[in-house]
Amino acid sequence: MKIVLISPAHPLRGGIAASSERLAQALQEQGHEVVLYSFRVQYPSFLFPGKSQYTDDPAPAGLRIETKLNSVNPLNWLFSGIALAREKADLVIVRFWLPFMGPCLGTVLRVARFWSRKKFRVNGLVDNIVPHEKRPGDRAFARYFVRACNDFVVMSRSVGQEIIGFLPAAKRPLATERNVRFAPHPIYDSYGKPVGRDTARHELGLAADARVVLFFGFIRAYKGLDLLLHALAQTPSIQAIIAGEPYEDWSRYQSIIEQHQLGDRVHVFTDFIPADRVRYYFCAADLVVQPYKTATQSGISQIAYHFEKPMIVTDVGGLPEIVTHGVSGYVVAPDAAAIAAAMHDFFEKQRAASMLEGVRQEKKRFSWDNLVQAILGEY
Repeated sequence: MKIVLISPAHPLRGGIAASSERLAQALQEQGHEVVLYSFRVQYPSFLFPGKSQYTDDPAPAGLRIETKLNSVNPLNWLFSGIALAREKADLVIVRFWLPFMGPCLGTVLRVARFWSRKKFRVNGLVDNIVPHEKRPGDRAFARYFVRACNDFVVMSRSVGQEIIGFLPAAKRPLATERNVRFAPHPIYDSYGKPVGRDTARHELGLAADARVVLFFGFIRAYKGLDLLLHALAQTPSIQAIIAGEPYEDWSRYQSIIEQHQLGDRVHVFTDFIPADRVRYYFCAADLVVQPYKTATQSGISQIAYHFEKPMIVTDVGGLPEIVTHGVSGYVVAPDAAAIAAAMHDFFEKQRAASMLEGVRQEKKRFSWDNLVQAILGEY
């Protein structure tokens, strides 16, 4: 089968690009021909608060990546739709994570259908349908995209319920597991093999005997880093690695660090983390903390599973679907006291060995084959 996957991809950086490249590889391993259609222009500057949208990492081997789409140029949408029609694909998979992309992606799909002499199915692979940080037009843009698709795969059940609300009223009673299918986010296994904890801590300049938790990923308000910092103030024996580029003003977090005198216990790395360096941050930690205030799902959990690290996640969105409380980690309220209590329990009651075994058992649920099967559906 020929498949076109529309998604950010190299040289664009970030978790969506990395996971889409890994999905393309999984599809190729099953014998399909895959073309990645990526973005020439992904975000206007007002939607991208980071330092750069591009990575210096080498391109993934064995993938055909076509850099075509411009998210803000309607003329480009026309030409990209015609190019998509000429691919003569059997299946088009469209990654959707931000309503701003709805006009671009929805138009490209409609143009492709108009120009194509061959029928193709469109699967929406939806990370988020309602964004964490809302803007005018979100619902209209998301609806425009949703109604250009035949079916959907979601990595959080809550997103599946949200999608149904964007379908025409007559189709909502028919939206079943057949056309809105759930598959949990697979493990990110493209960040290399683990290294020893002592090696990782030496690389980052951490003490070998420290109790260390990790906050990893882009820093945005909804991810709750402030909750973790306040929790650290209640757990004086614990240190934290903060690894990720701020997508907002860092000064508010620095103020909390200074307020609670956490400077000697919080190790801050605010540059973008290259793919070949990710393993050092996870392998240096005893526990990964995701103190999110809102969420659908998170790829950070799947990196933690790859490096076999227990987690603390908050009871929001799809995070409790990924971590089993008391087995592979903790599911707690999005509250500093609850996060502090979970960290205290993990270290003081020496849960590391039992939760390591729980992580090893739980990670078996998150295979790329499972996601591929959900996407292919009846094919």
